Amino acid sequence: MNKDGILKEEKIIFPDDQVRLQKTSYFIKNRFSLRRTFSSLQHPNYRLWFFGQIISLFGTWMQATAQGFLVFELTHSPAYLGYVGFAAGIPVWLFMFYGGVVADRFPRRDVIIYAQSLMMILAFILAILTFTHVVHAWHIIVLAFFLGLANAFDAPARQAFLLELVDRRTLVNAIALNSTMFNAARALGPAAAGIVYALFGAAWCFVLNGLSFIGVIVALTKMELKPLPKQIQKQSVFSELKKGLQYSMSQPMIMNLMFLISTINLFGISFVTLIPAWAVNILHGNAATNGIMQSARGFGALLTALFIASLGSSKYIYKLLTVGILSLPVFLLLFALTYWLPLSLLMLVGNGIALILIFNLSNAIIQNIVPDSFRGRVMSIYAFASFGFLPLGSLIVGFLAERFNEPIAVIICSFITLFFSVLILMRIRKIKL
Repeated sequence: MNKDGILKEEKIIFPDDQVRLQKTSYFIKNRFSLRRTFSSLQHPNYRLWFFGQIISLFGTWMQATAQGFLVFELTHSPAYLGYVGFAAGIPVWLFMFYGGVVADRFPRRDVIIYAQSLMMILAFILAILTFTHVVHAWHIIVLAFFLGLANAFDAPARQAFLLELVDRRTLVNAIALNSTMFNAARALGPAAAGIVYALFGAAWCFVLNGLSFIGVIVALTKMELKPLPKQIQKQSVFSELKKGLQYSMSQPMIMNLMFLISTINLFGISFVTLIPAWAVNILHGNAATNGIMQSARGFGALLTALFIASLGSSKYIYKLLTVGILSLPVFLLLFALTYWLPLSLLMLVGNGIALILIFNLSNAIIQNIVPDSFRGRVMSIYAFASFGFLPLGSLIVGFLAERFNEPIAVIICSFITLFFSVLILMRIRKIKL
């Protein structure tokens, strides 16, 4: 990397098969431009993906918000909120890496359609259980497990699928727009869930989520994709997985960013599990309060994702990543010390800003490093770091909240996040220089 922050083209020798892989980065020196914000939408397939996903994600956030509050109503236990999150994470540990191999072996569009269809069925099952008043907390745990199973195959395929929809020069913008739609849904979905939950009950939130999957499934079927080169010779799943892990471990930047994402999901973001309990026990609110708090994080993340999309490919990517890494534990600590709803919402907006700076920019750096032949497997490791440690974090923060209280649990997590964030940041800066 030169002094302007531009990654130079370099050759990578992967030791397992001594194949010379070309790594070309497209982080080029650009200025902020509003005209660049939606440049990825010039690709017809990405337009279908964008609008289909935003409908589906809106429903997903409605269900997540309603489900958390329903669990707390059924159990009145912060720890039980952690159990649900942990159940969703078990399949991630068992199947996420295998999902990466599947994403490299089979058409990624088909993998996504099957996974999204399973998620739709699970949403309708939960709606039926709730409508008939037979739902118990253990039902939600079982359904959370199968939802995690679908995510274990969906997440690597979705991450790797992006380069089938856009070219490399709009990749950073496409990643940012993905976060834009994700966080637009996160900003609006929870608030809508709070209103629907208060007026009509949790079941209708689950019904709306089930219906929302139709949008993305239809969009995927309408795409006209270029045929990908077929693999002439396939190795065993274990061999392909092993090579993907070896490649990732041979790249210091990838490994440090994976460690960063794992740490953030373990300690820096797991506090969201407590928001339903926080809304009731700390802020003395209800389902609507829970929805507003969830939306505040989404609002901050949405603004930041749009900002990154407007930058396009920027030389400031590492500086912005540094800002996110250092600000996250500060907002986390301030949130733990705040007991007034307007100020709590402000801290949650800041938290959303910091998280998107970390997740979006880490994703962009990794996607520009990894060669196409390893993309599915490397992104399965990234997805594992993103999804695999969050359930463990949920379990830990739920236990701490049950043992002490919600604010103490978040304070402990904020200091742990600060320690590891600074450590990882120092390593990243050495590699970059």
